Amino acid sequence: MKKKIKMIVSDLDGTLLRTDCSLSEKTIEILAQCREEGVKVVYATGRGGSAEIRAPSHYFDGRINMNGAVARIKNDIVYKKTIPHKAAQPILIACDKYGLKTVSELCGMHYSNFDVTKEWPIIKNFKITDFSAHEIDAEKLYMVLKNPDDVAFIAQYLNNEMYLTVSRDGLVQVMHKDATKSKALAAVAGHWGIAQSEIAAFGDDLNDVDMMEYAGFGVAMENAVDEVKKAAKFSCSNNDADGVAEWINKNVLC
Repeated sequence: MKKKIKMIVSDLDGTLLRTDCSLSEKTIEILAQCREEGVKVVYATGRGGSAEIRAPSHYFDGRINMNGAVARIKNDIVYKKTIPHKAAQPILIACDKYGLKTVSELCGMHYSNFDVTKEWPIIKNFKITDFSAHEIDAEKLYMVLKNPDDVAFIAQYLNNEMYLTVSRDGLVQVMHKDATKSKALAAVAGHWGIAQSEIAAFGDDLNDVDMMEYAGFGVAMENAVDEVKKAAKFSCSNNDADGVAEWINKNVLC
C-alpha cells in the first residue's frame, strides 16, 4: 500500500484523539514520519476553533473543520460552505423557543442561548445571543438533544440546502448541504493533485461515512459505529490503542 497512499485524513474525536482528547506521543511521531516521507496529513472534524487546542495545526498539512464547512491548507481557505443567516435564523429561533441549548458558529465564535463553557469548558469564545436579531451566516448550527424527538423537531425547519447529523454524544449538527467531509477533502486533495485512490481516511462516527466512501482506503476504528464499519474497506484498533498510528505504521511507513 505504501506507494498508493499519498494522503492521510483522520477524524479527531474517537479516532485520532484518545478518550481524554489528547494526541499520543506515538501518534505525533507517526504523523511526523508521514510528512517527512511526503505523505500529506490532514484532519477532518466536526469541531471548529476547539480543534486547534486538541490537535495543533503545526502537526498537519491541512485542516477540515465543521464537518466540511471550511477547509484550510496552512492559513489559506480552499473550501467554504456556510448557511446564510436568513436560512439559519428561523431554526435558531424555533430551537430557542423549544428549549434546546442552541448555537450558531462562525470563525470560532459560538453565538448561543446559554453559557457554552458550562457544557464544554474548553470553549471560551461565545456570546449570549438574541437570535431574533442575529444576522450572521453560520458554518454550523448545533443543538444539545434532550430527547430523541428533538431531531424531528429540528429537521422540519431545514430547507433543501441543509442537512443534519446526530453524533453519538447527543449533538445535532446542521450544515450547508455541500459542507461535507468528502467534498472538503476533494478540494484539499485537488490542491495537491492527489487522487481518491491515494487517500486513506479514518473515522468512527456518522459524519465520517461519506469520507470513508470517498477515500480509496476507508479505515474504520474498532470503536466505530456500525454504519462506519459498513462503509469502510479496512479496520484498525480503537483510538485509545493508537489505532490510526498503528495502521499507518504497518501499511504506509512499512
